[in-house]
Amino acid sequence: MNIAIIGAGVSGLYAASLLIEKGYDVTVFEARDRIGGRVLSRDDFDLGPTWYWPETETTITQLIERLSLPTFSQYTAGDLMLERQLGVIERHTLPPGHIVPSMRLVGGMASLTTALAATLPAGMIQLESTVTSIRQTDNEVVIELEAGQTTAFTHVILAIPPRLVSRISFQPELSETTKEKLENTPTWMAGQAKVLAVYDRPFWRDNGLSGQGMSWAGVLQEIHDASQPDGLAALFGFFRLSAAERSVLDRDELNRRVIDQLVRLFGEEARQPREVIYVDWSSDRHTATVQDGEPLIDFPLYQPIALDPAWEGRLSLAGTETDSLFGGHIEGALRAAERVVEHL
Repeated sequence: MNIAIIGAGVSGLYAASLLIEKGYDVTVFEARDRIGGRVLSRDDFDLGPTWYWPETETTITQLIERLSLPTFSQYTAGDLMLERQLGVIERHTLPPGHIVPSMRLVGGMASLTTALAATLPAGMIQLESTVTSIRQTDNEVVIELEAGQTTAFTHVILAIPPRLVSRISFQPELSETTKEKLENTPTWMAGQAKVLAVYDRPFWRDNGLSGQGMSWAGVLQEIHDASQPDGLAALFGFFRLSAAERSVLDRDELNRRVIDQLVRLFGEEARQPREVIYVDWSSDRHTATVQDGEPLIDFPLYQPIALDPAWEGRLSLAGTETDSLFGGHIEGALRAAERVVEHL
């Protein structure tokens, strides 16, 4: 049985590794020129998912242990800085137990996707391979790439955000009900941007600060200590500004506003970062659609999405947005891969 996996993010790579263990013949198609999907690390700093929570997320915890990946605790010691109004700064000492302990990977979360890819045979992952159509024949499912090549498989796993499925043509065509389910499933964090200010050392800790900040007035809504152990220090933030609001500001202006806010919260030492690293996921065509530019008001209700009976046994949908318990987290992406492989 030969299986195609579309998408070399966490869910696709983990599904591939599980299938290889079971003796399946697998090919992974990835539209990007890299693996990882929304997992993206630069200079050991995470520009995508950052944390996992061992107390509740057993799948990723066990996988990291099995892959022998070094970890460390997210730094949270010290006070939180709050900005209710522009320039009105409050310092808060959080009560013990207020923060659920989270963990990070040395080298960034890309260490996980790199380790998963290393479990796969050479040549199994085909980068820069955009799938444009999937059609059934009597006994097979034929995939066509943007470049025109076609390959036949027994089964196809879509390990991409549900909204991106609409970019692929299907024969037989998916029903309107299924299309609506896919299009109404928001891609987690696709409308967000993430920024990191890198420093020589975590100076905020000298003042008894955790590096955590919350703001209802600045460009950043949520800030955390992103420092790596025995490496460079950093503060990272999620934007309060929507994708549309960010789009009218050039990068220099965004950086200026970010640094001004960090100075207000953490002091003048924040004025001169070594580097400012920025990624806007809403402008990444392999992650976001136009719909994802709309800010999320509530946490989406994620769950497995049933496909049409005509595709039963031929097509599966994985990805973090299809997990009902941990949708949006890497744990959800891993659980979705396990669910699809178990069903096969």
